[in-house]
Amino acid sequence: MARPLRITFPGAFYHVASRGNERKTIYKSKRDREKFLEYLGEAHERYGAIIHAYCLMSNYYHILIETPDANLPQIMKHLNGSYTTYFNVKRKRYCYLFQGRYKAILVFKDDYAMELARYIHLNPVRAAMVEDPEDFPWSSHRVYIGKEKAPEWLETSFVLGCFSERLRSAQQAFAAFVSDKKRIHAPSPLEKVSAATILGPESFVEGISKKYLEGRRSDPELPALKALQSRPSLDLISQVVHEVVNDPNLARKLEIYLMKKYSGAPLKAIGRHFGLGTSGVSKVCQRFEMELQNDRKLNKVLMEARGLIQ
Repeated sequence: MARPLRITFPGAFYHVASRGNERKTIYKSKRDREKFLEYLGEAHERYGAIIHAYCLMSNYYHILIETPDANLPQIMKHLNGSYTTYFNVKRKRYCYLFQGRYKAILVFKDDYAMELARYIHLNPVRAAMVEDPEDFPWSSHRVYIGKEKAPEWLETSFVLGCFSERLRSAQQAFAAFVSDKKRIHAPSPLEKVSAATILGPESFVEGISKKYLEGRRSDPELPALKALQSRPSLDLISQVVHEVVNDPNLARKLEIYLMKKYSGAPLKAIGRHFGLGTSGVSKVCQRFEMELQNDRKLNKVLMEARGLIQ
């Protein structure tokens, strides 16, 4: 079974999510959510975890977490393990509470902390649980906008500091940022993740891959490791495609398809090469995949180009 790739280092910043087994409810009472928040506080006290944002939905949760001591696995073992024990003992049950392993995306916080905080706080709105994120009591949003006092373990200064040095001004600006109606159903920033593991500009992805993954032995249970270690550059893909294809229109589609599938680059970075947005890149790839279904010649061209970049 494939395992998620964990990249840990001091100061790493992650978006973490975990879902209930079979998508079942993991919080059945107010006390359940309070207990989970207590375990978040313990993760801060015992393991030095810095919690930047959270949202506790009915059958899953999101947190933004920073790890000064490079110990995300220990933090998550404590958090999910302690809460599972509490939940099972309380209800005299013996089965899994969470579905598989938690998801942890390593994030370049300077670019994505604001977007991810908004994404996390808007979960109840997108799920039609509330109309305004401040009406949902089980996220950090009310703290961010000054409606509640922050617990000792919650750190809001980094994200708010992106808006203003003055606390009240930052809180007001953040409230407006999150409540912007045009952004409520905008694409998730997590759609830009590389190899299901890293969210950040191409330079960040390449830097992390070189520093922490170079030299690690290949593992068939870690497909993300292979994807990040052997990613062809956008320039290499472009060069290969133009050696194989003479038709400019076909070359463009093939470049976009191969870059999305094999480079590990964020869609935004790929789009910049062609004057497209992220949705434009996705649409080109979808149309190209449809063409592949009934075109043997096109499949042959694809296989030739793919063989030269892998």
